Amino acid sequence: MRPAQAIHNRQADQKADPNQPEAKPQYVSAFRALSGYVKPHRWSLAAVFGCTVVAILSELLQPYLMKIAIDDNLLAGKNDYKALLMICAVYLCLSLSSFIFSYIQNNVLQNIGQSIVGRIRMELFGHIMKQSMGYFDRTSSGSLITHVSSDTEALNQFFNQVLLSLFRDGLTLAFIIVMMFQLDATLALYCMILLPVIFMIAIAFRSFMRTTYQLARTRLSRMVAFVAENLSGMGLVQAFHQQKEQERQFDERNGLYFRANLREIRTNVLFGRTFDILSNLSIALVTWIGGIAVLGKNLEFGVLYAFITYIRQFFQPINTITQQWNTLQSATVAVTRIWTIFGHKPDIMDKDEEQAESAAAPQAKGRQPRVMTLTTEQVQGASEEAMGFGNVRGEIDFEHISFSYEEGIPIIQGLDLHIEPGEMIGVVGTTGAGKSSLISLLCRFYDVKEGSIRIDGTDVRDIPQAMLHRLIGLVQQEPYLYSGSIVDNVRMFDTTISREDVIRACEFVGADAIVRKLPEGYDTLLSERGSGLSAGERQLISFARIIVFKPKVLILDEASANLDSQTEQLIQNALSVVSKQRTTIVIAHRLSTIMQADRIIVMSHGEIVEQGSHQELIELGGQYRELYDHSQGQQAG
Repeated sequence: MRPAQAIHNRQADQKADPNQPEAKPQYVSAFRALSGYVKPHRWSLAAVFGCTVVAILSELLQPYLMKIAIDDNLLAGKNDYKALLMICAVYLCLSLSSFIFSYIQNNVLQNIGQSIVGRIRMELFGHIMKQSMGYFDRTSSGSLITHVSSDTEALNQFFNQVLLSLFRDGLTLAFIIVMMFQLDATLALYCMILLPVIFMIAIAFRSFMRTTYQLARTRLSRMVAFVAENLSGMGLVQAFHQQKEQERQFDERNGLYFRANLREIRTNVLFGRTFDILSNLSIALVTWIGGIAVLGKNLEFGVLYAFITYIRQFFQPINTITQQWNTLQSATVAVTRIWTIFGHKPDIMDKDEEQAESAAAPQAKGRQPRVMTLTTEQVQGASEEAMGFGNVRGEIDFEHISFSYEEGIPIIQGLDLHIEPGEMIGVVGTTGAGKSSLISLLCRFYDVKEGSIRIDGTDVRDIPQAMLHRLIGLVQQEPYLYSGSIVDNVRMFDTTISREDVIRACEFVGADAIVRKLPEGYDTLLSERGSGLSAGERQLISFARIIVFKPKVLILDEASANLDSQTEQLIQNALSVVSKQRTTIVIAHRLSTIMQADRIIVMSHGEIVEQGSHQELIELGGQYRELYDHSQGQQAG
C-alpha cells in the first residue's frame, strides 16, 4: 500500500461514525450463492434429514409411552407387570435409537459443514490473491485478514451450530405440535395462541439484533486492521516513540468493540429471557386448564402428563434456536462480507482464449510471438521450452502511455520509450518522477489509461499474467521472504526446481558463502520477512530467486538502495553476467549502479527529459549531471 493511501484509510476510519454499521448488505443473494456450495452434498443432507427424523421420533414417543403406562395400566388398575416391562424395553430402545441416530446426524452434518467452509476459505484466499494491486491500495490488510479468518469462522459456526439447530429443533417443533394435537386438540389450540406472540417478538428483535451484530463485526474489523497496520510499521512507531499514541488509539477502538459486544450480549440475554418467561407462563396455563379438565374427568391424567412434557419440550427447541440467533446474525453478516469480496472482479484480467489467440496473430512488424499463444493454465508448471520462452527477444515498447492512480493526478503522461532486445537501461529521477510506476505498468500490476506497452510487438494486456510474470523477473527494494527454508524461499515453493538449481543460483549471486554459514545451511528456517538476515543478505536471496526462474526481462527496482558497498559489488558482478542476452531495466538512486548501462533515461514528472549513455549525459550538463554531482558530493555546475 502506498503511504498516502494508508494515511487516507486511517483518516477515513477515524472520521467514520462508530455507531453506524456498514451499508445494508444483500443477505438473500449471499445465501443464495452459498446454496451452490451445499448442492453437491444433497444426498448427505438427505441422510442427515432421515437420521434427524428417526432421532426426533425416538425421543418424542417416550412421553407417549409414559401416557400409555399411566392411563392404560396404572390408573386402570390392571397391574400388568409384563406390559410395563415391555413398555420399559421399548423406552430403552427408543433412547438408544435417539442417541445413535443423533450421533450419526451430527457427524455427517459436521463433515458437510467443514467441507463447505474449507472450500470457501480456500476459494476466498485464492480470489484475494488474484486481485490487482489497486485493490490492495484501497483495502487494508487487516480487513482482509478478518474476512479470511473471522468471517469464515463465523460461517463455520453457522454449520456447526445454526444449521444443526434448524434441522433438529425445527423438525422437533413440528413433530411436537403434531403430537399435542393427537393427544388433545383443545389444549393444543390454546398453546397455538403462543405462536403469533413468538412470531411478533422475533420480528421486533430481528432488525435490532442484525444492526447490533453487524456493528460488532465492523468494529472488530477496524480493530484488526489497526493492529495489522501497527505491526507492519512497528519500526516507525518505535523510532518516533509513538507507542503511547498508538495505545491510545487502540484503546479507543477496543473500547468501541467492547461496548458493541456488551450491547450484543444484552440483546441476546433479553431475547432469551423473554422466551423463558413465555415458557413458564405456558406451562402454568396448561397445568391450570388441564388440571381442571382432569378433575372434571374430561381428560386423562396420562394425557396431561404427556402434554406438560411436550409443552416443556416445545420451548426447548425455541430456546435453542434463539440462543443461536446471534450466531445466525454473525454468519449472515459474514456471508455477505465474503460474497462482497467474491463479487469484486480484479481490475487487471486476462483476455479469454479466443482473444488471446487473435492477439497471437502476426503483429505489425511481422513477428509471431509463439509464447503469447499459451493460456494461463498451460503456464503453470510448464517448462521454459514448452512455453516457447526461447522465441522471446525482449523488445519493449512504451507507446505514448499515460497513467494515474487517482483521477486528475497524472503520474505518467504521453511517454514514449523503445528498448532493444538485450539492452540494459538505467532509469533515474527524483522521488515521484514515475520510475516505479513505469515498472508496475510493464509488469501489469496496473493498466495504462492511454497508449500501450508491448513486448515483441504484443500488447501486455494480451499476454496471460502468469506467463508475463514468468517472462519478467522483478527484484524490489524491500525483498519479501516467507517463513520457511532458504531453499523454498529461493524457488518459491516450486518443487519442480531442484535443490541443485537453487544452490547454483545462490553461488551465482554470491549468496552461497553467506547461506553456508547459517546453522542449517540451505535448510535454515527463516522467520517472517527473513528478520534473522541483514538487508543485504535478504536482497541476495531475492536476487537468487529471480535467477532460478530465468526471466527474459530483468528489472531491478532500487535493488541496491539498502546494500553496503561490499554487497552492492556482489550484486553488480552478478548483474553484469545475468544481464547478458537479457533486456534489463535498472531503477537506481545510486548512479554507480547504472553508469555502465547501455542507455540511461532521466525521468521528471512522468516524462523522459534526458537519455543517453553516462558520458553523453554528463557532457549534456542537465538534470543527470546535477544528480551525478550531488552523488559525488559536489555542487551542481
